[in-house]
Amino acid sequence: MKVILTERVKALGNIGEIVNVSPGHARNYLIPNKKAKLADEGNEKQMKDYQKMLEKKVEEEKSAAQALADKISGLTVNLVKKIGGNGRLFGTVTNSELAKELEKLGAAVERRLITIEEPIKTLGDYEITAKLFKGVEATFKVKVEIDPKQAEEMKKKQEAAAKKKAAKEQRKEEEV
Repeated sequence: MKVILTERVKALGNIGEIVNVSPGHARNYLIPNKKAKLADEGNEKQMKDYQKMLEKKVEEEKSAAQALADKISGLTVNLVKKIGGNGRLFGTVTNSELAKELEKLGAAVERRLITIEEPIKTLGDYEITAKLFKGVEATFKVKVEIDPKQAEEMKKKQEAAAKKKAAKEQRKEEEV
């Protein structure tokens, strides 16, 4: 069944496109939710007129996305995380967490638009891509650092372990 999309549908396409979908999907989801219209001659003519208005709207959205991309590109997001004994993070850094941090820096990006290529599970620097619009992408850096309090605790534990080891070796020498 051919339908004309009146909204952007992630799996199907953009506004104004004529797509072929199953009759059940069109009848039960797309048409009742006003995401699509039946592709007949009357609707096609109406969509051609509507398409001209949409082109302006799409151009405005693209320019806004480009401005946001310029703002995001080159940003560095610093995250302070706790790590386990093996040097790995408790959990992973998520795209919703990155979206919140970007919003704090003044760049509101929807979490679904942020793409993390491979899970961030260790400390270090990472390159993350945000696909803001079709053909508009922004790359920013994420720096994952250890929590300063935890770093201090770990340092104290290492010093205590080193003292214990030195005392143990000294006792062994005295016994001999």
